[in-house]
Amino acid sequence: MNNQSHLSRIILISIVATIGGFLFGFDSGVINGTVDGMKDAFQTDNVGSGFNVASMLLGCALGAFFAASLADSFGRKTILIVSAVCFTISAWGSGIANASGEFIFYRILGGMAVGAASVLTPAYISEIAPAEIRGRLTTIQQMAIISGLFIAFLSNFVIVKMAGGSALNELAFGHDAWRWMFWVEIVPSLAFFFGLLCIPESPRYLVAKNQKEKALKVLQSLMGDEAEQKYEEIKASLAADHRPSFRDIVGPMLGLRPLVWVGIGLAVFQQLVGINVVFYYGSVLWQSVGFDESDALLINVISGGLSIAACSVSLMVVDKLGRKPMLLIGSIGMAITLSLMAIVFISADGEAGNLELTGASGPTALVAANLFVMFFNFSWGPVMWVMLGEMFPNQMRGSGLAVSGLAQWLANFGITMTFPIMLTGVGLGGAYGFYAICAFISIFFVRKFVHETKGIELEKMQG
Repeated sequence: MNNQSHLSRIILISIVATIGGFLFGFDSGVINGTVDGMKDAFQTDNVGSGFNVASMLLGCALGAFFAASLADSFGRKTILIVSAVCFTISAWGSGIANASGEFIFYRILGGMAVGAASVLTPAYISEIAPAEIRGRLTTIQQMAIISGLFIAFLSNFVIVKMAGGSALNELAFGHDAWRWMFWVEIVPSLAFFFGLLCIPESPRYLVAKNQKEKALKVLQSLMGDEAEQKYEEIKASLAADHRPSFRDIVGPMLGLRPLVWVGIGLAVFQQLVGINVVFYYGSVLWQSVGFDESDALLINVISGGLSIAACSVSLMVVDKLGRKPMLLIGSIGMAITLSLMAIVFISADGEAGNLELTGASGPTALVAANLFVMFFNFSWGPVMWVMLGEMFPNQMRGSGLAVSGLAQWLANFGITMTFPIMLTGVGLGGAYGFYAICAFISIFFVRKFVHETKGIELEKMQG
């Protein structure tokens, strides 16, 4: 694509769409600093506290599963607008909640918005972007996610500092600091809503709905003189097919087509390495090995900054190096760093959940943890979403994304829900040992089952 103004428009539209990714990250990260506050306010034990944290992920699973099929019926943009409304209501409600049941309701509502945004944003970007820059533009989604995480961590840190060092302290207008952590999210939620009103619907959705005039108008704004040719390509790829449905992903391997199982594998392994334990429980994790609350939140801020740096590198090389090589590099790096963390925590003094890292153990654990986060955000963090957005043929993209997204969030729920139990059971060493094993297995999964999608037009993807 040679026209600079068209390219600038595509980039601008992609940035607006990825505000959903920012909210995905913020909503996931904000819980990190509120765990102790909720535990005190709602009087919950470890299991109850774990469910309060993980409840959002049930909503994420529902949102991811139904969003793609709803988007096939009502449009990508429409469902993203609905998710923006849900983000806003959830942010407000999570802060006013006075009991676990009320809090869980609002978190599930926010989770549905996160799940919808997680699958629709990369799909939407893939459908408006030319193949040669599609990987970089879709990687902006992960950049937005970790930027959201970083801002949530930074916001939590600043709020706790302003409240005198504890999320349990009152901050303003008679409300505890941890409640304000949720209310900060209202600002980007509203920005997402109004931004979405200014971007077009996906041209591939418009073609599928036989809205030729609208589709051509959007395509002309994105690629100028090539619009008519691209319209015919999209139309041809859909012409021989029926209306998309879940029947498109049915196959001989336990009821699903092999490509769908690859999508599920990518989605699940992204979670089985334990990355969201760092996102959701980073503050609890570092306090359990001797850091105070303020220092633990500061470590989260540092991790968020390093994540952005790693994702920036990914953004520059994903369309040059390719998806599969990056996944392999990430799997190997994560397997090594997770193993190192497991060894450090197993060797630490003290009881499970109350360890002491002496000598070089503390710095080693910090360095290994941050290298793990960097390897993840260079590879599996962005590349998994890139591949899910582009690996499925047009006919089965909605259904493939729905099933893969559902698997991703269910795995996320399982990892998040079990961490507090593992922390008091097998300890940090046992938990990170399990995540390390999963990272090693992911190396073999990528080598055998994942195929490169770099530079291939969506209309040429094979099922």
